[in-house]
Amino acid sequence: MGLKGIAYATKTVNFREDAQHSEEYQTVNPAGLVPALETPDGQLLTQSLAIIGYLDRIDGPRLYPEQPFSRAVVDSMALTIACDIHPLNNLRVLKYLEHDLSCDEDARMRWYAEWVTRGFSALEKLVQKYGGQYCFEDEISTADICLIPQVYNASRFDVPLEKFPALLDRAERLKAVPSFQNAHPEFAR
Repeated sequence: MGLKGIAYATKTVNFREDAQHSEEYQTVNPAGLVPALETPDGQLLTQSLAIIGYLDRIDGPRLYPEQPFSRAVVDSMALTIACDIHPLNNLRVLKYLEHDLSCDEDARMRWYAEWVTRGFSALEKLVQKYGGQYCFEDEISTADICLIPQVYNASRFDVPLEKFPALLDRAERLKAVPSFQNAHPEFAR
């Protein structure tokens, strides 16, 4: 929303305290996941890519290229993260591995690193082929929006990232963009 120049307010949902399972939050998102967006007219949207698609259609900088093939490439990059990496590495999966499958921390971290590495390996090739200053050419896109949280998480969990120079290069560039700085978890309001 910062990239689009849209004013917004955030509300924190503390997953470590299971706030996503509260009755209050379940009315916002019955799946108990974030993000969720309440539109100015009171409608609720869930799922990152659905929200980004909605925001793309609002005035301001585009988050997807106009040209159909280019849009599909950006979708491919974003979906690599949103479908192949993130669902396997979110907190509910890591908790399930720990509590239900009795995986120790070492096993959970190997699990995490495996799926980040596989996804980043595919994404690295796409960015090498289609990237410019950012993941796709020279405009910030949905792919960049999806990349930053996963690079942050991978670093937080000590996943070696040196095999992904194209991704790291884009992430460093994006960290200098004020909208990304303002949305970073360490700077959350």
